[in-house]
Amino acid sequence: MTTDITSAPATLASSRLYCRQITRQQARNFYYGLALLAEPKRSALFALYAWMRHVDDLADDEDGRTPEQRLDDLENFRQATHAAFDQITPDDEPAELWPAFSDMVRTYSVPREVFDDAIAGHQQDVRGTTFQTFEQLREYCYRVAGTVGLASLYIWGFEGGENTKTMAIDRGIALQLTNILRDLSEDASRGRVYLSADDLSQFNMTRADILTRMPSESFDKLIRFEIARAESYFNSSAPLESLIQADCRATLSTMTNIYHRLLEKISTDPLRVLRQRISLSMVSKIMIAVGASWGKHSDKPRVDANGLE
Repeated sequence: MTTDITSAPATLASSRLYCRQITRQQARNFYYGLALLAEPKRSALFALYAWMRHVDDLADDEDGRTPEQRLDDLENFRQATHAAFDQITPDDEPAELWPAFSDMVRTYSVPREVFDDAIAGHQQDVRGTTFQTFEQLREYCYRVAGTVGLASLYIWGFEGGENTKTMAIDRGIALQLTNILRDLSEDASRGRVYLSADDLSQFNMTRADILTRMPSESFDKLIRFEIARAESYFNSSAPLESLIQADCRATLSTMTNIYHRLLEKISTDPLRVLRQRISLSMVSKIMIAVGASWGKHSDKPRVDANGLE
C-alpha cells in the first residue's frame, strides 16, 4: 500500500527531525559542516545524508543477511526511492525518511539517476567487486561518493554548468580516496581491498600483502602514491567553493578541510594505516568548522552546549 505523499504534509517536520538525528549520530565528519547551513538547505542535506546512510547500512550492516538478501534489499530500496520521486510514500523502512527525502529531491530537482548510481556502488560492495584498474576504482568512487557531491551541488546552488558538476564529482572522489586510505586496516580485516591491482603491481605488491597488513618499503611507497592521487582530485576541484552559493561555502570548506587534514595526517606516517583507522578529534573538527564559519564566506557560527548548531 502506498499513499500520496502530498496528502500528509504534517509528517515533514518529524521526518526532517529524524534525518537530523541520523546525521548527528552517524556523520562523524560531515555533521560539523552541515550544521553551518541555514534552513531549508540544512534539512535538505540532512535528508540526503540519511538516505545515503540507510543505503550504506543495507549493504554493510553485520546482521546475518546473506549477500543475496542484501542485494534484494538494495533493489527494493531503489524502487522505493523511485516511488518517492513520484511523490508516492513507499512502505519501505525507514518510514520517517521519505517525506523529507521527497521534499528534498522535488525542491532542488536532484536527478533520479544520482541515487541509482549510488545504489549501484553499494551493490558492488555486496558482490565483493575488486578493481583491476584505477578507472574501475574511480567509477566506484563516483558511485559511492561523487554522487553525494553531485546531489549536494543541486541543494547548494551553483554556476558554471557541467564543469562545476565535474568538480563536485572530483571532490567526492578525493574524499572517497581518503576514506579508502583511512579505513585500509578495517577493510582488510573484512577481506576487502579497494586499491587497484594495477597500482599494487606497480609497487610489486599483491592483494594478499594488503590483507596481511605487513609493513614494508613498498607499502610505504604505494600509500604515498595514493596520497598524491587523492591530492590531485582535491586540486582539480579547488575552484568549487567559488562556484556554489555563498551561504554554502563554509559547509563545503569544513567537510573538505576535515578530509584533507585526515590525508595530511596519513602522510606523516603512511604505515600507520596498517595498524588503525585514522581519525581527527572532535575538537579538531569543531575548530575547522569554526575557522570556516568565521572566514570570508559566511556569518559567525552558532554554538550551544552540544557543539555547533
